[in-house]
Amino acid sequence: MVKNYDVIIIGSGAAGLTAALNLAPHKRVAVLAKGGLSDGATGWAQGGIAAVLEPGDTFESHIEDTMIAGGGLNDRSIVEFVVENAPRAIERLEELGVPFNTENNVLHLTREGGHSHRRIVHVDDATGWAVQQALERAAEAHPNITLIPDMAAIDLITGRNGERYSGDGHAWGVYALNRKSGHVDAFVAPATILATGGAGRTYLYSTAPRGATGDGIAMAWRAGARISNMEFMQFHPTCLYSLEVKNFLITEAVRGEGGHLKIPSGPEAGRRFMPDFDERAELAPRDIVARAIDHEIKRLGLDYVHLDISHMPAEFVTHHFPTIYAKLLTLGIDITTQPIPVVPAQHYTCGGVLIDRDGRTDLPGLYAAGEVSQSGLHGANRLASNSLLECFVFGEAAAKHILANPGTTPPSIRAWDESRVTDSDEEVIVQHNWREIRRFMWDYVGIVRTTKRLERATHRIALLRSEVAEYYGHFRVTPDLIELRNLVEVSALIVRSALSRHESRGLHYTTDYPDKLPEAVDTILVP
Repeated sequence: MVKNYDVIIIGSGAAGLTAALNLAPHKRVAVLAKGGLSDGATGWAQGGIAAVLEPGDTFESHIEDTMIAGGGLNDRSIVEFVVENAPRAIERLEELGVPFNTENNVLHLTREGGHSHRRIVHVDDATGWAVQQALERAAEAHPNITLIPDMAAIDLITGRNGERYSGDGHAWGVYALNRKSGHVDAFVAPATILATGGAGRTYLYSTAPRGATGDGIAMAWRAGARISNMEFMQFHPTCLYSLEVKNFLITEAVRGEGGHLKIPSGPEAGRRFMPDFDERAELAPRDIVARAIDHEIKRLGLDYVHLDISHMPAEFVTHHFPTIYAKLLTLGIDITTQPIPVVPAQHYTCGGVLIDRDGRTDLPGLYAAGEVSQSGLHGANRLASNSLLECFVFGEAAAKHILANPGTTPPSIRAWDESRVTDSDEEVIVQHNWREIRRFMWDYVGIVRTTKRLERATHRIALLRSEVAEYYGHFRVTPDLIELRNLVEVSALIVRSALSRHESRGLHYTTDYPDKLPEAVDTILVP
């Protein structure tokens, strides 16, 4: 089927729903979610949202903290734009009913690594979930917003998909697989917004949700958009180490509120090690903390290190971290009296589809917002709690540009051809290749890199790409096959970007080029 709207938004998290709510008074909007509406990364965010709200804090201070964390690679004008729009973004969320924590009728602010002031607004330690629910309620209540779950986006629709060929690169929507019916629908509109999140599931260990397979980045690349800074994969320093529960994040705020990182066993058991690596100790930016933990794990042959906040009053701990406290208690860990075993895990994709201040990509009619994009905000490393903020600011910016620039009427678009392919009885190939990608990306393209490891990854990707292309060309698309195709594409972009950067900056650390070059330059890949 071909379905027509004014705007198509791919992704139902903070960026997508913010854009939808800003567009809805004037446009008919369809919001597509790959799974459930709440399944994206927004609902997983524990920490909070950074904004200058504390007396004595300044925009300039937030800007400088962001630039320092980003290794000087940030676009300063974009950082200023986002930081200056942060307080208003918080106001709008309050208007939507997000129940931010307060003390004496004033927003309670916490501090996280890399920040020079307390500027993180939060809802206990489950901010993202509260934000997601408020946005969903508002979107569901608006008659101009159609929320469509269980639609796995396959590829962007461009002029090549029209009844008459057009090579102008204009994006006219997306082909998406209806997971319930098994058929592919065409969603057509003058404007399309990618809000598909990052590519965390490229890696074996990640705090990202199951669906974070880089779909928007891969689709934009195949359609002809430039991709930037994919080598900068942020590894969160503190993911719970557990054989029972995978990918449970221990928020940055645990360190911000006094948690210490310690050696768990052996002759050095109980020793804090972060002061050996940075004068800011546990409050250093994430790349520094993650590398320090990785160093100690490898040096001592450990499985994990300890994050200990048990020296703080029990009431303080349970008040600030009720979700973490309750979750770990089910695993036999009482964080008021015991340390938490933690390891680094992939957490955030700092690179992505290159956009401008209006959220525009290279392709006419195509916008991007949030983790799928590279706006210039994060540079070589994202400052804690700037991610949700970016979603709100650029979701609104893209909507404003669309409203101010009415698009042209889409051409007649061809329906998806389902006659050329058949079902496969060898889907084990998909699962095998998925596991292989995530393993070699973790081993070869992880926290510490070498040219030799990156070249090994390149060879593996080339073989897998040919296998996936052959499989994709002969069999009916499935959700797993769609994701595998995108994982291979994004893995290639990450490795290609990493090989091209002959320095260590921010999240990209290579032993072959351990020094930082004098000039900070973006890695920009052109299709």
